[in-house]
Amino acid sequence: MRLDLTTLAVLVSVTVGLVAIRSNPARAINRVFMTLSCHVALWLLAMGNAFTSVDGLWWLRITATIGTPIQLHLWLVKETVINGSEPFGRKLARGWLFATVTILLAFIPLTTWFVPAHSTASAPLFGPGYYVYIIGLILSYAALCRQTIAQIRTQSGSSRLELQVLLLGGIGVAFGVIALMGFRAVFGLPSLVRVQPLAVLGFYSATVVAMTTHRIFDSRQILLVCAEKTLLIALTSGVAYGVHALLAPLMPEILDLIVTTAAALWFAAVLSAWLDRRFHLYAEASRARQAAFAVAGKEARTDRLALAFLPILKGWGQSESAMILSGALGRLLGGPVEVDADGEIATTMRRIRWATPERLARERSTPERARVASFLAEHSLGVLVSSDGPTLKTLIGVGVPASRRPFTYPQVTQLLELAAIIEGSLERAHLSAKAQQAEQLATVGMLGAGVAHEIRNPLVSIKTFVQLLPNHYQDPVFRDKFFKLIGDEVTRIDRLTEQLLDLASPRVYAAQMTELHPVLRAGLDLVAARAEGKSVELRRDLGATPDQALIDPAAVKQVLLNLCFNAIHAVETQVGERWVRIVTRNVPDGIEMTVSDSGPGIAPEIRALLFQPFQSTKSSGFGLGLAICRDILGNLNSVITVDPPAPGRGATFRVVFPCRPS
Repeated sequence: MRLDLTTLAVLVSVTVGLVAIRSNPARAINRVFMTLSCHVALWLLAMGNAFTSVDGLWWLRITATIGTPIQLHLWLVKETVINGSEPFGRKLARGWLFATVTILLAFIPLTTWFVPAHSTASAPLFGPGYYVYIIGLILSYAALCRQTIAQIRTQSGSSRLELQVLLLGGIGVAFGVIALMGFRAVFGLPSLVRVQPLAVLGFYSATVVAMTTHRIFDSRQILLVCAEKTLLIALTSGVAYGVHALLAPLMPEILDLIVTTAAALWFAAVLSAWLDRRFHLYAEASRARQAAFAVAGKEARTDRLALAFLPILKGWGQSESAMILSGALGRLLGGPVEVDADGEIATTMRRIRWATPERLARERSTPERARVASFLAEHSLGVLVSSDGPTLKTLIGVGVPASRRPFTYPQVTQLLELAAIIEGSLERAHLSAKAQQAEQLATVGMLGAGVAHEIRNPLVSIKTFVQLLPNHYQDPVFRDKFFKLIGDEVTRIDRLTEQLLDLASPRVYAAQMTELHPVLRAGLDLVAARAEGKSVELRRDLGATPDQALIDPAAVKQVLLNLCFNAIHAVETQVGERWVRIVTRNVPDGIEMTVSDSGPGIAPEIRALLFQPFQSTKSSGFGLGLAICRDILGNLNSVITVDPPAPGRGATFRVVFPCRPS
């Protein structure tokens, strides 16, 4: 058998049926589509013989007879969508009238009333039965169409979408085939019938794929996309033809080809964007992406990011619920929900990437997929997607929409794009938090020697008084002095260790109205010992009055220590005066803290990259201090800047803390 259009359509029909039954043999709709595929293939084979055999008229009768029950098969598909795996006999009993009409119509082509006996293959004639047959098919398919439309209104979820696709694809191609038969008889154009396999090849395959694979499609989206692409191809082709006709007489062939191709590509890009706006394709996805990018650029804390992304997900999915589960230490957390990062749910989701209840129902059932389906049902999720980064694993789910319609495959791809944006933002915030903690621990390490010296001094005083206590216990003046010293020195040690622990612990910074100067003095107490060890004078001029500002004390200490340590490092090798000055003053709507030094200043080539990560002139360290200071202050609506370089003057950093909420 040669591979003509009919043979190709037969192969495609059988292949589509095999794919449908293989994807999930236990699903009733897949089994019905397998039988329908064999039925369509048999009809196409008969049609092929009608085109090529010397007994073409006999095969034409057989083709019409075989093709008539296809409408009954489509009715069976509809009933299976609505009633699931109900026994075949019960379905057929309910549709006895439709089955009777089908049998009567199938009998007509076998009579000479359909094609007269004196008709020949070279000059085919059609009797009254031919037209009665066509009218009967049209009425039968119209009744099926009307019944399907009525039942669509009573359905919801994937059943509604599948009936819409069946109406659009299966019944649509049937009307197309009948129309071609009618045109052949009325206008005498036998070549039109040969287009029937092409129609079946396209529409039938698309219908089966849309109703049996794990990708759910909306019939309205299919129509809009087809209309958009048809317009795009037609108009772009017209522009290309016009440009070619205009340029062909004026320039060489190769140049004409290049210019025409460039013009067509440019026009296609512009037209595609315009058609997307006119057809309103994926408008919710565009708005959600823009909102997600806005949140990602504004927030830098993982908890705030997750809370800000949830309304975007709810708005995109038109749902009342959404969840974001993320984590890097074996658990994925999100509100009250917790999932093992290496458990079945997360592992299965990483393998299949996305899941909807409809997809899991269409595919072969496995214990792992059954648990994912139970997870979706337990949390009323309509879709769940997985997105993994270098250090962070993320599961993102959206609840069932208010319309109760299932999420279609184009919507799933939109959510996967949103998940990539969300995962990237959470990954960046997670790494930033780890970098901040590492910088905090590095700062504590730098303070170690100085704080040890500060702690040793009160311990020596306590030890000395304890040694003298046995000989002076009866002296009341000594006892009073001893008790007062013990209390003061222990309080001093406790304050130093508390500040170290507070500095080293991971923090979630939150601004509140606080007196700035006591916080600065506590931080400078930690710096003083290191400055003294490097023979650097620490100058203070805390002149802001009042000093109430919207700050987080731990954040201010972290920033102050980073700036002071950088300044001490810059001046410790200087010859002559070596000092670091901390000044505060009131500015409009805020308090400005200035940290300056007598060092060599900042080189112009370094200044442009100063607040970027991994920019350092030190022989040790990672160059994260100033970048982290900027991130911390940005979260508190504070600003850090550096003065332009000036000859003979060291570096000057300015931090402005707000005095009122932004």
